[in-house]
Amino acid sequence: MKTLIAAVLLAAAVPAFANEPTEKDAIAMAEKGAAYIKANSLDAFIKKIANKDPEYLQGSLYVDIRDIKTGIVLAHPVNPSIVGKDLTDIPDASGKKYRREIIELAAKKGHGWVDYQYKNPTTGKIEPKTTYILRVGDVVLEAGIYKK
Repeated sequence: MKTLIAAVLLAAAVPAFANEPTEKDAIAMAEKGAAYIKANSLDAFIKKIANKDPEYLQGSLYVDIRDIKTGIVLAHPVNPSIVGKDLTDIPDASGKKYRREIIELAAKKGHGWVDYQYKNPTTGKIEPKTTYILRVGDVVLEAGIYKK
């Protein structure tokens, strides 16, 4: 009985997406980031992302931030070398200009999903990814999951 209780407690302590995050996890993480920005500030959130805050970087699921007007990456916890760069028209491995699509969708609808190919930080391989985008003022929060 003690073993069963310990197993249940351990399972409850591990995030629901400990193995594979879901679309719901991506939406929840982006919305949590939006709430943080509204309660604090964009600058404070950028610092959280840059410092790899574990609330916003959990394995292959993380939030990054893009300026909606310029396309410039403001914060990226996995690939900080792209911060400060406008990669809007740089295509993915299949030739898709997905960053342009992200900006256009955010400007038009404020939220939604964009599919593309990206390097999975946990496998190191280029894989199909879908990213939930959420506009907050003049920035876009992006939280994606890799498709299997």
